[in-house]
Parts: sequence; structure tokens; C-alpha cells
Amino acid sequence: MKFVSYLNEEHDQLAILVDGLLFDMEIIHPDLPGNMQMFLNYWDDFLPIVQAGEISIIEGNISKEKGIKYESVQLLPPVPLPTSCRDAYAFRQHVAAARRNRGLEMINEFDQYPVFYFTNHHSVQGPGEIKCMPDHFEKLDFELEVAIVICKHGRNIRAEEAEEYIGGLMIMNDMSARKLQMEEMLLNLGPAKGKDFATVVGPTLVTLNELQPFAVNGKEGHVGKSWNLRMQCRVNGKTVSDGNLSDMDWTFAEIIERASYGADLFAGDIIGSGTVGTGCFLELNGTGKLNDPNYPEQWLQEGDEIEMEIDGLGILKNNIVKDEDDFSILSKKKS
Repeated sequence: MKFVSYLNEEHDQLAILVDGLLFDMEIIHPDLPGNMQMFLNYWDDFLPIVQAGEISIIEGNISKEKGIKYESVQLLPPVPLPTSCRDAYAFRQHVAAARRNRGLEMINEFDQYPVFYFTNHHSVQGPGEIKCMPDHFEKLDFELEVAIVICKHGRNIRAEEAEEYIGGLMIMNDMSARKLQMEEMLLNLGPAKGKDFATVVGPTLVTLNELQPFAVNGKEGHVGKSWNLRMQCRVNGKTVSDGNLSDMDWTFAEIIERASYGADLFAGDIIGSGTVGTGCFLELNGTGKLNDPNYPEQWLQEGDEIEMEIDGLGILKNNIVKDEDDFSILSKKKS
């Protein structure tokens, strides 16, 4: 099942996507909530009703004339108002390449425990324009990821039971302003301003039952499953990144276990996988320069179009635009 949130009379409207058509919750059952936030709070109660409704649509018991064309609406992030947003560091390939490109050995702690950081959940957005300030264009980057959405409250969740807390998967683009990020992390804190301006998710939230044909075991020595989903990113129509979600070393189950240790997870929390191998210009540029000192760096520019495509999850489309405000915090540095 694919959930979609879209703008309807200045409010977010929850629907499911079936054969290119959107069906609002009230069409499926009058007692269903019309927004994702309320739906997530009663996920276990409401999900079977929607699953039955999807079958009714497919079998023709609910007329497809009641659907709205997917292309006709303004899409929002599937979870328009997430309760929090974490991003993990699960792909060894990406971490090792990024460190190698900086002349560093692989850090042994990566294999000991999964890590994550909190980003600005108020800056989560869906398809469409990504507004950037002048300083963001100083080495502006994408990051190709998958995110999960937590569907019920939990605390101290063991990895063996953690998948019960996953409502579904969606594409995630952890936008990054690398100059800001690199400067502030010299102080061993962050990332902050290099990340908090935009995190893009969508276009749909796909439930685990629909992804079951793609499910694979996690890597040896790890708990939980992954999914054999090809991950690609195109910038202005050119493929720049190509990986697979099954390359995750740390599973989402293990990340949930760590995130929930001594802390509450809530329905509506978003947790990203971290960047897939080859999944950002920072890594690609570093590898290119390592092999050829004259390798021309590439960063995102105003007007660029980004398409992230992941098997089973759809295509997330965005374009980079310049904010009207020309304020620069880099210009206020003391030296």
C-alpha cells in the first residue's frame, strides 16, 4: 500500500495511491482520519480498514471515478508534520569511501554500533522546490537515502521486535550545505546549519507488506531485514548515483534499538538510513580527485533538477531555487 499526503484547501489530506489514482480516507471509510498524523496514532486499528478498502477499489466495489489523478495534486511529504527526524550512518561503503578520500583509515567504531544525528523536523518537505540561501550554494549537495516512519510509541525496543514499529519506507534526500557543515564540525558539534534547511521525503510512504517481495536478510552478524531496492539519483537527467538498499550494514531494526534506548519513539518519527555508497557529490568528488587531481568537482546549482528513484518507492523530484533573501552568515565570520 502506498500512502500519499497532498494539499487540499490549505490542509494536508491523506490518501492511498491505487493505479495512478488517489483515494481519500473518507471514501474508504467515514471513520478514518483525513491526515497522516492522526492515522499514525492509531496505525494498528486503521491499517486493516484501509487494506480492505484497497482491495475493494481493485475489485471495483469502490468506483475508480471517486479517485483523483495523482499528477493533478500538489504533493506534500507523506508525513507532513513529523514528530522528529533522525538520520543514521548505516552504509559502510559510503563511510569508508568518505574517510579514504580524506586520507583517513576506516574507523573501527562503525562496526560496533549504529549512530545517528537529529535534524530539523520542521524543515521536512516533499517534492517540488528546495529554497536555498546564498551560503547553501557553497558546495550544495544531495544525499540519496531511504527513511522509515515509526508507527507506534515505544521505548527500549529490542532489535528482534523493532520491525513492528516500522510503518513503511520512503525516499529521503538529506540536503547538505558542505561548507557550512565542514566549518561547524571543526568544533566537534553538529551537523547543524549545514543540514537544517531542507530534508526531502516522499513521494509515497510504502508499507512493509507491499515491499515483502523485496525483503532480504540483513548482513551476517546483524539483526533484522533489509530490502533489495535499487537506488538511483539523477541530476538534470544524468545518473550520478547508483546503489542498493540491501547494502546497508546496520539494519533499521538495529538503528531503532539504539535510538529507543532510554528514549521514547513516537508515531510520526522519521529515521533515515544514511547515504548509500556513491550517494552524494562529496563522496563522488573525493573519489574522482583521488584518482585524478584534475577531476572537476560537481555541486548542485540554482535551477538543477534532482530525481531520486528507488525500486518500489517511486520517484522523488525536486528543483533547486534561490531564496529571495541574500543574507549570508558566512560573511559574518570574525576572520
